[in-house]
Amino acid sequence: MESLYPQTEETRVQRKMHGEDDSAANPSRNSRILAVKSFDVSDCDGTKEQSVKLCGYLNKLTGKGPLRGFKTRWFVYDPRKCYLYYFKTPQDALPLGHIEIADACFNYDVEVEEGLFEIHTEGKEFLLKAPNRQVMHYWLQQLQQKRWEFCNMSGHRDNWCSPTPCYPYTGLVAKDAEAMLCEKPNESMESVRSDFAVEMDSNGLVGLQSLRNPVAQPNAALNSFRNRVSEIRNSMSHLRPSRGGENRRSVFYTASSEDWEMVDPPTKDTLEHKPPPDSQRRESPSHLQRYSIGSAFTFDFRNPSRMKRPFHMGSGKPTRSAESSPVECNGTKTSELQLRIQSQQEEINRLQEQENQLREELAGQKELVCLLQQTLRSSQCDWGSTVSFGNMGPHSHNQAGNEVDKALAERDSQIRDLCGHMEKLALVKESLQQELKSLKIKVGEINEQLGMLMETIQAKDEVIMKLSQQSGNEGTQPAECNSPSATREQQELDILKDSLQGYKSQNNFLNKEILELTVLRRNAESREKALEAKCTSLEAKLCQVESKYLVLLQEVKSPVCSSSEQTHRGEVITRLLEDALQVESADQQEHPILKPNAVSEYDIYGFKTVPEEEDDEEKLEAKKRALDLKSLSLTDQETSVRVKWDNYLAITMNREMVRSPELKALMRSGVPHNHRSKVWSWCVNFHVKKMRDDVSKDYYQNLLSTANEKPNPACKQIELDLLRTLPNNKHYASPDSDGIQKLRNVLLAFSWRNPDIGYCQGLNRLAAIALLYLDQEDAFWCLVAIVEVFMPRDYYTKTLLGSQVDQRVLKDLMCEKLPRLLAHFEYYKVDTSLITFNWFLVVFVDSVVSDILFKIWDAFLYEGPKIIFRFALALFKYKEEEFLKLQDPMTIFKYLRYFTHTILDARKLMSMAFVDMNPFPLRQIQNRRTFHLEKVRLELTELEAIRQTFLRERDNSLDGRTLISDDEEDS
Repeated sequence: MESLYPQTEETRVQRKMHGEDDSAANPSRNSRILAVKSFDVSDCDGTKEQSVKLCGYLNKLTGKGPLRGFKTRWFVYDPRKCYLYYFKTPQDALPLGHIEIADACFNYDVEVEEGLFEIHTEGKEFLLKAPNRQVMHYWLQQLQQKRWEFCNMSGHRDNWCSPTPCYPYTGLVAKDAEAMLCEKPNESMESVRSDFAVEMDSNGLVGLQSLRNPVAQPNAALNSFRNRVSEIRNSMSHLRPSRGGENRRSVFYTASSEDWEMVDPPTKDTLEHKPPPDSQRRESPSHLQRYSIGSAFTFDFRNPSRMKRPFHMGSGKPTRSAESSPVECNGTKTSELQLRIQSQQEEINRLQEQENQLREELAGQKELVCLLQQTLRSSQCDWGSTVSFGNMGPHSHNQAGNEVDKALAERDSQIRDLCGHMEKLALVKESLQQELKSLKIKVGEINEQLGMLMETIQAKDEVIMKLSQQSGNEGTQPAECNSPSATREQQELDILKDSLQGYKSQNNFLNKEILELTVLRRNAESREKALEAKCTSLEAKLCQVESKYLVLLQEVKSPVCSSSEQTHRGEVITRLLEDALQVESADQQEHPILKPNAVSEYDIYGFKTVPEEEDDEEKLEAKKRALDLKSLSLTDQETSVRVKWDNYLAITMNREMVRSPELKALMRSGVPHNHRSKVWSWCVNFHVKKMRDDVSKDYYQNLLSTANEKPNPACKQIELDLLRTLPNNKHYASPDSDGIQKLRNVLLAFSWRNPDIGYCQGLNRLAAIALLYLDQEDAFWCLVAIVEVFMPRDYYTKTLLGSQVDQRVLKDLMCEKLPRLLAHFEYYKVDTSLITFNWFLVVFVDSVVSDILFKIWDAFLYEGPKIIFRFALALFKYKEEEFLKLQDPMTIFKYLRYFTHTILDARKLMSMAFVDMNPFPLRQIQNRRTFHLEKVRLELTELEAIRQTFLRERDNSLDGRTLISDDEEDS
């Protein structure tokens, strides 16, 4: 991993902050960074989203040329984009591709192979095959329903950067968004659609339960056998002699669970892999040859009742078409031919194996000859060297020469023997090759004879069908029930009934498909007209704004000559200010096209954009701030972040998210609004997983039951703070708001879980922010994660010891990161902890604008409390120059109270927090916390001793005083 990406973490973050990341364009790099976790089937039953997940195995036609054929793929539907992703296995992290269901249309033919259906989208055609017709109907109806729901959801096309619906899954914000985006369905249209719908059951072959179903999973042995059969088909394709102009069929037998398949020779269209037009497709059955498996063998996707199969091979049950086929009457010749073909194939395989063994033996003999020749050469060289020695006597010389001659003679004889053996092996090889060729010719002839025989059988079958129909129309007397002809007629009648039912189902499906496509097309046209009208209205409004701006400039520029002109100018400016302060109210939302307004009454989080109790100047400033935030949210950088998140969640669809450098960089860039519920829920579950595993599943409900049955000392304070939590958010603005009861439940449950803290002011705001994107139970565990995992002990107790320690740690960090600004504050004796204390206690709630607040929480829930220090320093860094210009303590403190609300550029702030503040090790913060903790504890101990001394002195002074009543004084 380090060799692939040698840059440091901070360098990667810096590239992310400046938009130099190419993860969206290069998903393969993402896959290398991510730590892949296998898809565990045992974990599939927990979440609500997974329980209704549309997924399962389907066969997809893939490949080109000889490799073209059906392969088993794992399909998963993604409701965020209305994509149907397909993977090689359920454990894969990256999908092989996807099918856009939103723009797709579906079709299937009764006369082709069972379970085969087509999906057409954007000029592409996907051919899929289900295990049976029932599962095919289930998939088609589910995909139709998903397409209908997605296309009828208002706003799914308005997001120009991504087709993802712009709303989260859970939380108060999700409920508010669903009420705004989801259109009320047309009752008449829904009733018509339900009339065409057919109740279908997947039989456990669709959904996460299909992972446990052995029928749905491909059999490894069966696949290997099918691959072997395909290889034999391709190797034998050249044996079939072609006859010009004849379209003969040949028969090939397999021993798999499938019956034998009748195939046709390839046509020009097949070789070019181009499907014929629809007109030709209906006029001639030759279009069925486009789904080829080999170069010479193609599937014939005809009606199973018309594909006459002589017998059923394999362990599966025979189909009705095989039982009713008249081929059984003439099965003697067919069986003999089939047995001959099998014996010939076994003989071919045996000869090929023998040929391979002979080749290996010949290669070994050649290697042995080469070794002997090398040994001979080395011996000759040794002999030459020994002759060169002059000190050797004649007797020793003659003796050595005789030994060498003997060795050479023995080796020569061995070489001659090996050469003779090689010649014999060559002769055997030639004879085996000739025998193999003759056997292949015989197989081809038998194959052709069998094809001719099958054509004859099919012709006879057609004649029988016509005669049976004629006899039925003429009203001939029925044969005896026990006669073979009556049984055959009954079988044919059953086949016709099945075909009729299949055509009825196809008719209902196609009628529903045509109806839905017509309605979707009309909706698209109306949406296009509405967008055109909205664009025209916005252009008109822009012209009005420009006109008012020019009038204002003219009034300001022209000098005032009289009081009447001054009054007129004041009226013009007042009228312009009134127009500028208008926001989109509930009445204007009924006509969003005729009265477009850039600023609505509430933002997407439910916070009020322009407060009502403020004066006109502050209202104008609030509206300007809302416009600036909206313009910043439409920048290319924000669009790039949304696209990166879409890509990341697409590749993690088949598995859970895991902590990684890529996910860390994405969290620091902010989570898009529509993904925040899912990401926050994962972050919370990651931090409290051990805690949740140690308690029961109904732990939260048990706490609520206890809180309702027994009084709690914190109940009174919780009730007082409910309406004071987020008064400017519509979810908590009144006692009848949706969030009030949920907030009450979360706080009461936490007070019973952690009685040491019970309730502390600040916990209500933390829980309220969590409830905007999480359900009650997840929000409760989010509060547990913040208080018991992220923050140190005694952070929310009565003494707030941990909060006081963090203020001193922040001051030390300012001395290191922002020394000029800290010196400026100390010079004018400004205590920043009066403002920053609340930042740490509630994690910037009500301290920054909402867009920045939730981006801070994104990183905070992933990394922990270190993020609070980063953004606290970044906020001061952002306005450092403005602070240094102020030269008065009161002015500095006044600006310190509201300066965070003037910061709107979240990207610039995050760049300062994650780039300018580096290095920022967590160990440094922990060490400083430990150091200041001891000091604060000593100070608190001294204060407690002083308090106790004061109380004792006060009690002694009260005991020494004599109190006299008014009556005694009067007497």
